[in-house]
Amino acid sequence: MSRARTCFGVWILGALGLGGCGDSGSSDAAGGSGANVGDGGSNGPGFMVGGGGEGANNNQGGNCLPNLVGTVRDAHPGGTAHTTGPAEFDQWYRDVADVNQAISFTITPVIDDTGLLTYDNMAFFPIDGQGFGDQGNEHNFHFTFELHMEFAYQGGEVFTFTGDDDLWVFINDRLAIDLGGLHPSQSETIDLDARAAELGIVPGTSYPLDLFHAERHTNASNFRVQTSLSFTNCDPIIY
Repeated sequence: MSRARTCFGVWILGALGLGGCGDSGSSDAAGGSGANVGDGGSNGPGFMVGGGGEGANNNQGGNCLPNLVGTVRDAHPGGTAHTTGPAEFDQWYRDVADVNQAISFTITPVIDDTGLLTYDNMAFFPIDGQGFGDQGNEHNFHFTFELHMEFAYQGGEVFTFTGDDDLWVFINDRLAIDLGGLHPSQSETIDLDARAAELGIVPGTSYPLDLFHAERHTNASNFRVQTSLSFTNCDPIIY
């Protein structure tokens, strides 16, 4: 199991006043959002990361397709209308019978000739009509999504996420983006060189990148990732 999953669980409990993760470098979670994704319980399906398209400089594993396959979990809304507590957070990124349903979902980004990878979806509703259904809404709004990737750090790369609601990104098992909380579309960019010391990364080495997303408000769902990172693994990463 990725250490980021365990660290995320400890970190978010710290944000709730129940613990902490010493090397996360985290900021406070807006709205007290998050999940305990530590060991225990069954986990959802694995995923694979594919390679760069024709003409791309993004050296992503030779002949692999540029697919990012992760796990969506459809969830019954829990707690109050806007937030929950540690018991509910503990169920966000693990399979819990009668509480959530895990569904594999593939993101297919576009990779341009410079190697820049972009996935831009202003109506990110990956499981409409699936799982527990849309529950009387226009879309199925209540779900989480996680991706686990590896990349070769070469120097000069950036990673940008824009979306709503909650989003946490860990690089090298350290918190790199914290957009937790109920909010309209927000954006944050990681300049890996500028934060290399904080993240414990050096050029010429491969590192994990773990992304945890949640959609829980019935207004909109946006999901945009743009990065110059070169993802290196083509084999499934299974937890």
